Amino acid sequence: MRHDSDGRVTEVGARTRTIPPAIRRALQHRDRGCRFPGCGLRFTQGHHIHHWAQGGPTTLSNLALLCPRHHRSVHEEGFQVERLANGELQFRRPNGEVFPEVPALPAVRLDDDEALAAQNAATGVHVDDSTLRPSWFGERFNVGYAISVMHPLAVRPSRNPGGP
Repeated sequence: MRHDSDGRVTEVGARTRTIPPAIRRALQHRDRGCRFPGCGLRFTQGHHIHHWAQGGPTTLSNLALLCPRHHRSVHEEGFQVERLANGELQFRRPNGEVFPEVPALPAVRLDDDEALAAQNAATGVHVDDSTLRPSWFGERFNVGYAISVMHPLAVRPSRNPGGP
């Protein structure tokens, strides 16, 4: 462990590739979700910024949380991540371009659900536990019918046996 001048822990490390529970808790507390710009998903995996197989340590400063999709993007699709001198992460596309900053998600106020319910009531929308229940009974999906409803011009003209 490393401590700052006030005695606060600034770095925790382990000698194995797997992330010990204490470091994992500190990582989750610090990152709060996937660090890929614009994601923030809470179901995450610890990622070694400098890969363990290439000598990267299992330390808090060398770890970042990524969701499974973005973890795979970094390992298999050519995306890159590095920690800058100021501690922030920088992501690069496979072509080397720096991934642009993404604005933070707006904070959700505690009373937003009540405001939405009032707005729905004012417009006559009633939302309950069956609002999104489909009226489907398990029959096979009729692709032709679905296309004809969504795009009437996509329907083939019926063949006239007596015509040209």
